[in-house]
Amino acid sequence: MLKLILINFLLAFCLFSTTLFAQNVALQGKVIVDSLYSKNLENDYAENPTRAVSVYLPPNYDNSKERYPVIYYLHGFLNNHKLYPEMIEVLDFAIATHRIRPFILVVSDQQTTYDGSFYSNSELFGNWEDFTAFDLVKYTDDNYRTLANKDSRGITGHSMGGYGALKIAMHHPDIFSSVYALSPGALTVVREYGPNSNTYKELSKIKTTEELAKSYFPKVIVAFAKSWSPNPDNPPFYCDIPFEYKDDELVVHQDVLEKWYKNLPFYMVDENLENLQKLKAIKMDWGRNAGERFTIQCDMFSQKLENVGLTHFAEEYIGTHVSGIFTKDGRVPNQMLPFFDYYLKFEK
Repeated sequence: MLKLILINFLLAFCLFSTTLFAQNVALQGKVIVDSLYSKNLENDYAENPTRAVSVYLPPNYDNSKERYPVIYYLHGFLNNHKLYPEMIEVLDFAIATHRIRPFILVVSDQQTTYDGSFYSNSELFGNWEDFTAFDLVKYTDDNYRTLANKDSRGITGHSMGGYGALKIAMHHPDIFSSVYALSPGALTVVREYGPNSNTYKELSKIKTTEELAKSYFPKVIVAFAKSWSPNPDNPPFYCDIPFEYKDDELVVHQDVLEKWYKNLPFYMVDENLENLQKLKAIKMDWGRNAGERFTIQCDMFSQKLENVGLTHFAEEYIGTHVSGIFTKDGRVPNQMLPFFDYYLKFEK
């Protein structure tokens, strides 16, 4: 009798384990990696116009006919389109724990020879904003079961990607209805981006791309310039810089600085106010311990939005620039995805 009870228990346990395993498998999304050629990215400066694209599809995507909203995630400087296993696990976790209903997430590779496109249209190096807003959205709608309307599209990103999300949303409220910028950078020129930092002194001594590759902040400044003030007649970096040091004296090139202002979100607000008013929701956050270049510019941008009467969410949290983003207790599953669950339209 005892033996029979034990056998039944083991059979029940095996059935339970098999069912649990099947449920866990069913709750896993999948990632498809594809590539997309774009005429908007054709150029004469060795930037590849064929870009890798990663698409996260929610659990049971293949077993349904349902259409889903899409969140476009823009990666940061030095990064690319890759969704690592821990990132996919966080997306699955958010759906399984009902932080967000099933959705599609899209990431395109915008790592360039200068390490980041800044999601901007450059006369020499490719029209990365147009690629993102038009080509990438069309590709996604043509190839996946999306809810192909602005109310079901959100745009987000981290650092350089947060900058790109704000800028593209500001320009294209007819394509994206809501934006969440995770620790955005390049909102204005302050601290290491500003003229009185050591960055421009260091950059003035760099004469080759090999030397530039060994730096960080000078490399970021050159990426800004290739994105916002390219110049085919100014080798070796083929761009103009608004600040330089000559004999330890600061020289300001106001004409170049004006080009930068047209691409820095803090200065873009007034010109794009009507577009910003069309967005359903705007949110940004930043880590308290990210360094002053982030905390100052994020606070400045939020205050600028407040001063022109734009309702938005802004949150400074305890963390660094990179801590607690794609973790189960981090910003993506607990702040960003619930934001889109609330503001995106999940039905036809």
